[in-house]
Amino acid sequence: MPARIAVLASGGGSNLQALLAHLDALGPGRPGEVVLVASDRTDAGALQRAAARGIATARITTRSGGEGTAMEPLLREHDVDLVVLAGYLRLVSPEVVDRWQARIVNVHPALLPAFGGHGMYGRRVHQAVIDSGAWVSGATVHLVDREYDRGRILAQ
Repeated sequence: MPARIAVLASGGGSNLQALLAHLDALGPGRPGEVVLVASDRTDAGALQRAAARGIATARITTRSGGEGTAMEPLLREHDVDLVVLAGYLRLVSPEVVDRWQARIVNVHPALLPAFGGHGMYGRRVHQAVIDSGAWVSGATVHLVDREYDRGRILAQ
């Protein structure tokens, strides 16, 4: 049985699209299926991409409140096995990190541990890399823990 994947995204959904394309290319025997796409922003393009594919979508409540659904019950409702952060710009709550320990992954647009942490996303990361004079850059896939960009690195 394929893993049930939830994707959390705050933006346009280009990482979501890449994940969906990869899973499609693997065909019927693929190891996972995206069953939910959730965002902290009602205008996130990732929600439209998911809806167009018939994938369940939701607006999640952030720590600062606002309308939406709390993340942990939402993930449980969809029986999620794996959570993928694809351009999600919020810190995941400790309750969710603990419940899905070692089953939440993030893609960060730099070689961690450099150029990570609170506020380091998108163009900010790329500008920091350029400003530092670094000769090499890349992306990092890591497990999510209770701190921004500090979880165990899986691939760079």
